[in-house]
Amino acid sequence: MSISDIQVSLGAFQSAVDRALKTWSKNGNTARLWRSDATLWSGADEANWLGWLNIAPQIRDGADALCAFAQQVRDRGITDILLLGMGGSSLCPEVLAMTFGSQEGWPRLHVLDSTVPAQVKRFADAVNLETTLCIVASKSGTTTEPHAFCEFFWAKMRETVGDTAGQHFIAITDPGSDLETLARERGFLSVFYGLPEIGGRFSALSNFGMVPAALIGIDVREFLERAVAMGKRCKISDDQNPGLLLGVVLGELAKAGRDKVTLVTSPQLWDLGAWLEQLLAESTGKNGRGLIPVDLEEIATPDLYGEDRVFVYIRLKDDADAGQEAGIENLREAHFPIIQIDVAELLDLGAEFFRWEYATAVAGAVLNINPFDQPNVQESKDFTAELTQAYEKEGTLPAQTPFFIDEDVLIYADVANSQALGTLNSCIAGLLNQIRAGDYVALCAYVDMNEENITALQALRHRIRNVYRVATTLGFGPRFLHSTGQLHKGGPNNVVVVQLTSDDVTDVDIPGRAFTFGLLKQAQALGDASALSSRKRRAIRIHFKTDIIAGIHRVKQAV
Repeated sequence: MSISDIQVSLGAFQSAVDRALKTWSKNGNTARLWRSDATLWSGADEANWLGWLNIAPQIRDGADALCAFAQQVRDRGITDILLLGMGGSSLCPEVLAMTFGSQEGWPRLHVLDSTVPAQVKRFADAVNLETTLCIVASKSGTTTEPHAFCEFFWAKMRETVGDTAGQHFIAITDPGSDLETLARERGFLSVFYGLPEIGGRFSALSNFGMVPAALIGIDVREFLERAVAMGKRCKISDDQNPGLLLGVVLGELAKAGRDKVTLVTSPQLWDLGAWLEQLLAESTGKNGRGLIPVDLEEIATPDLYGEDRVFVYIRLKDDADAGQEAGIENLREAHFPIIQIDVAELLDLGAEFFRWEYATAVAGAVLNINPFDQPNVQESKDFTAELTQAYEKEGTLPAQTPFFIDEDVLIYADVANSQALGTLNSCIAGLLNQIRAGDYVALCAYVDMNEENITALQALRHRIRNVYRVATTLGFGPRFLHSTGQLHKGGPNNVVVVQLTSDDVTDVDIPGRAFTFGLLKQAQALGDASALSSRKRRAIRIHFKTDIIAGIHRVKQAV
């Protein structure tokens, strides 16, 4: 089955997809989606969250003013844009920065979405604040991490440029939020509004994505034109609708047990999976169901994959990788379900953002869930708030006792997950030997997201994949809490969590708070562990006292 830019090879699953598409068309579901009929999903508040359907033409029609603002910023001699956000406010800008790079003559975009002190400091050291514009991005205006980033960089900017600090800040937020109030009080250069009817992970084509895009010189008019064109195609009522086809395939395969959506992207599109992770995981991971995105797992031979996989190959026309092409062909010959999406050029990312948002909404209908809420994200936030409030009152976090200590490696777990004392190998085996068919292993690392740590953790996940023949994911905290964190707690109980934490060599103060970024990171990790425990997930926390790389290597050797 194929349309011009999407081909699917489904084998035995084709008949189920055909039936689902016919039922969708017969019931007029495409028209129901476009007229915001909440009964297409759970009949709850879905109609209040469909503003993304028509945002691309709205932002396109205002592109002249947006581009004029970007030109004014450029003319001021701004060399760097520092976006301070989290989740839906940061992942699309990150994809744009990683995909398009620095446009000649335009500022560079840096995206900070980590409370790890070393990462905060590294971003602060990477820019000259005198020629930097900070974007504080938060839909609600109350999200903990962007607020902490704002206070930190506001204090540093005041030290650098004095009373003109406000001219180095803009805000992107919903109307009437606390962030808008703060921006007005401090004299921010500008405030751009989000649309209250758009949730964060569906906000790529709104100001949350397009303001940063314009500021780094991307042709936002053309970018949005392609999104609008995709939107028109997604009004077709049958299998020629590219978003409908993708969504029905993903939903039906998940119902059949093929819920590990393994993403393979052309090299230039390597970071697109970070945005897709949040969109798929946070939208569908609830009520014990969910699509499990597997991003940046190296393609392997068919024998290393179980019967829970579907592969999505997003192929950039002029950037096809020979190894990926051969790997996908091997998987197709081995009868794995394959979805191939052909992207003509980079500006077509605008169309892909819309296609995937639409497909996610369709998959939610197939799975009979509300794809626009995130009921379990708040659990970790609540546990974290309790811990930070306790610290502000008592000056310490609740003491925890490791059940295993070996040199600089400590292992923590709740009673249900505590393994017999012995060696590091037996502790790791005690967790991983619980893996069942259809499970996946989630590495959740509260460490600096630098190249060295990424390389070591990628090696660890692939060791686990190769030994246990199981899907793996790698998330960096706290950003994954606003992404796959919903899936870990609200999705199916087929996750085995290895949480990784470390001491901080240096710490960074948060102005106006009694705790530091290091303490906040620690509280977020402990809060997430508590939320996982309350959901009876199989999870342990491995803590490294000094050498993170050596610690990860020891864990890898223990697998």
